[in-house]
Amino acid sequence: MFTEEKFNHLVKTYMDTVFRLALNYVKCDQTADDITQNVFMKLFRSNKSFENEDHIRYWLIRVTINECKKILISPWRKTVQIEEYMETVSFPTQEHSDLFYAVMALPKKYRVVIYLHYYEEYSTEEISKLLDIPCATIRTQLKRGRALLKSDLEE
Repeated sequence: MFTEEKFNHLVKTYMDTVFRLALNYVKCDQTADDITQNVFMKLFRSNKSFENEDHIRYWLIRVTINECKKILISPWRKTVQIEEYMETVSFPTQEHSDLFYAVMALPKKYRVVIYLHYYEEYSTEEISKLLDIPCATIRTQLKRGRALLKSDLEE
């Protein structure tokens, strides 16, 4: 169990990470909000003892991925177009905006590994463990995802 102060610190520190990962998976801000809330409720209720903050971060990402997969197979899933959400997001430059749209347009298998590698700074080995996919597959997905991004951004 966490103290209130420690739990609040973890929420402030990792809420954006959990939300962005969920948004990458489900492409719906309302569903990503629900997933984020569920993940932190699981953390709050968890009796698991964590070794360090990196272990907590890893656990949060793994639980987020599991929650996303659960939502995606749900027959009750409501979809909202990503464009509706994008109207509320502001970017510092047009390049940031273009990159974000290009990443969100990628197929999920490329989008998620690119997000975890470049935004969350996980190594291919760590992503392999998180997603339970062979390391060589992660490297291939990164390479193909980068190639797709390059061709999309050059157009």
